[in-house]
Amino acid sequence: MIYPIVVVLGIAAIAIAMVVIILSLTYPNLPSLEILTDYRPKIPLRVYTADDYLLGEFGEERRAVVRIQDVPEIMKQAILAAEDERFYQHGGIDTLGVLRALHANLVSGGKRQGASTITQQVAKNFFLSSEKTYTRKLYEALLAFKIESNLSKDQIFELYINQIFLGQRAYGFAAAAQIYFGKPLADLTVAEVAMLAGLPKAPSAYNPVVNPKRARVRQEYVLHRMNELGFITDRQYQAALNQALVIRRDVSETPMHAEFVTEMARQIAAERFPDDVYTRGLRVYTTILKDDQEAAYLSVRRGVMDYDRRHGYRGAEAYVDIGEIKSEQDETLDELLLDFHDPDDLHPAIVLQADTRKIRAYRRGGEIVTISGDGLKFAARMIDEKAPPNKRLRRGAIIRVQTDEKNNWRIVQMPEVEAAFLAADPHDGAIRALVGGFDFNRNKFNHATQAWRQPGSSFKPFIYSAALEKGFTPASVINDEPISFPSAVTGSQAWEPKNYDGKYEGPIRMRTALAKSKNMVSIRLLQASGVHFVQDYVTRFGFAANKHPPYLTMALGAGSVTPWEMVTAYAVFANGGYRIRPYVVREIQDDKGQVLARAEPITAGEESLRAIDPRNAYLMDSMLRDVTIYGTAARASATLKRRDLAGKTGTTNEHVDAWFCGYQQTVVGCSWIGFDQPRSMGAGETGGTAALPAWISYMARALKDAPEAFLPAPEGLVSVASPGGSKGPAEELFYQENAPAELEPAPPVDQSSKPED
Repeated sequence: MIYPIVVVLGIAAIAIAMVVIILSLTYPNLPSLEILTDYRPKIPLRVYTADDYLLGEFGEERRAVVRIQDVPEIMKQAILAAEDERFYQHGGIDTLGVLRALHANLVSGGKRQGASTITQQVAKNFFLSSEKTYTRKLYEALLAFKIESNLSKDQIFELYINQIFLGQRAYGFAAAAQIYFGKPLADLTVAEVAMLAGLPKAPSAYNPVVNPKRARVRQEYVLHRMNELGFITDRQYQAALNQALVIRRDVSETPMHAEFVTEMARQIAAERFPDDVYTRGLRVYTTILKDDQEAAYLSVRRGVMDYDRRHGYRGAEAYVDIGEIKSEQDETLDELLLDFHDPDDLHPAIVLQADTRKIRAYRRGGEIVTISGDGLKFAARMIDEKAPPNKRLRRGAIIRVQTDEKNNWRIVQMPEVEAAFLAADPHDGAIRALVGGFDFNRNKFNHATQAWRQPGSSFKPFIYSAALEKGFTPASVINDEPISFPSAVTGSQAWEPKNYDGKYEGPIRMRTALAKSKNMVSIRLLQASGVHFVQDYVTRFGFAANKHPPYLTMALGAGSVTPWEMVTAYAVFANGGYRIRPYVVREIQDDKGQVLARAEPITAGEESLRAIDPRNAYLMDSMLRDVTIYGTAARASATLKRRDLAGKTGTTNEHVDAWFCGYQQTVVGCSWIGFDQPRSMGAGETGGTAALPAWISYMARALKDAPEAFLPAPEGLVSVASPGGSKGPAEELFYQENAPAELEPAPPVDQSSKPED
């Protein structure tokens, strides 16, 4: 009997000796824990509004680092219940957990259940691969002991909470809370923390976006464990089970539609910090204001959709083959929709059944929508049998659907026209809102900063300002009659310009001519001022001289500008004559909040920035306010019920581009609409019809609480009364040095002339 015992003891001694040798050889060669003690996770570049709302982020890993003391207790408890209930009791390896796992594996006949503690998971995530071998598990255990002997439990838990992968490119629970629920950790419910705590076991299998049913099963398990361990009461447990979770389906969505601004900020940050811009946690604060940006986005979208509806339905967007599909819930339908982008609320759908009374269509995710009645009116002519075969709405057609104000489905379409809107503070150039196009994912070209387009009549104020410098006054009378020029004068071919409406009023005051956008008057003013003088003069507003050739066509805005330039230029009138420099990034901070770079804006009021005489700016402001009161943009003052709005409409030849640029003392904005490949937008699509509505809609929000404000009158202006019976203004302002003793009677105004350009 002694012999077998000696053999067993000998074998045990040899085994122990081998373990000691292995440990003595292996432990010193374990990696340094510096990566843990000096934790520097890959934190993405994040872009924020000036009022601290997230606009977007860039980086391989979506992560938000959080301190352990800032993690809600219920979140910690959910993680412990799901992953390692004895975390604060064991020394890195949970012996009881290992024994349970061994028993389960022996019973099942294979390596199916693990017993990794949170400490072991930290070791694996930072130092090891995920392969399931005994060698790797040995290293994991040794690293766990080393980590436990060098870091506190809270330090280890904090590393785990921030480093663990949780699906959807989310690393750490703070990032996952935002990505799955759009909330910070502190705002999560018990049901939500349980859903997140269930993810580490298998992020893809329990992803609530991809596998909602399996995610629900895992969530219920975590809630059961939390209740079993006393972390939540029976009442909390039942309430959490009954809570319907709202999961963010579009994981790329950001809280706001500011993709063009976000991309501008990314480019600025990448240019300044090229080496590690996407991993060091830079925070870029823009000048954008949340409410302004949302107002601008909705205004542009509404303006484009209204234009699109005015020009009719073009028919099916495309066709897909659904001949082999028998069930309306066939997963193939979702696959067929993958190629069709879903821009906000213009949802792509596959027509399943169509007739003149109703259309049934499949929407991504399995929803069957029915469109009837008013919802079909827009597309009615494309449902009829007489519709063109390649555009008719039939089974397999791709359409766009949207809910109306009453939550009923209606047919819409992806617009072809593009648009842009830009708003800034006229005193320091801070951009308050920027929309570079209808849909960033469809067309990333930034029309607000990159689109060189003809400004049309929106360029006339700069011609008028130059004329004031040449001695003209708002009361100057200019002949509004047809004029023609030979090719030698125009630089190309003979030119016979016309007024927009084809009507001419003869002698007319300069003030009235601008309000009614009289082309003949603008041309005569440019001719009298000198084209070379005006070409040089407009550079004071920020325009490039080479974009505005010195020909008389400049009077009608035949040069090239961008909305960014137009906002810069109109700000000069708004702030009393100073040229500011628009900017969109206020400062860049590191992950600890230290400022790495900060904008140094120039502010109106410094005489070194003066672009034009303050009297010139005041007179132009006065005339541009008339444009919005009784001129081509009279809808602005009538709608917003204010008299401190100023601006100018613009429409180019053949209605290719439509503009409205204008301001109130606190904000200057520019609205543009047109096709990327220049072509006519259609008869009647003027600046006042197509572009002005977006400007009005934005200003309604931006000026909601702003009192009326006007430029203070500068020194050197005198007021001259108009004689009785005049149909012009009761008085007019002049430069002191060229003021007449008495104002001449105003020429009669043709009230039938249509105030459009």
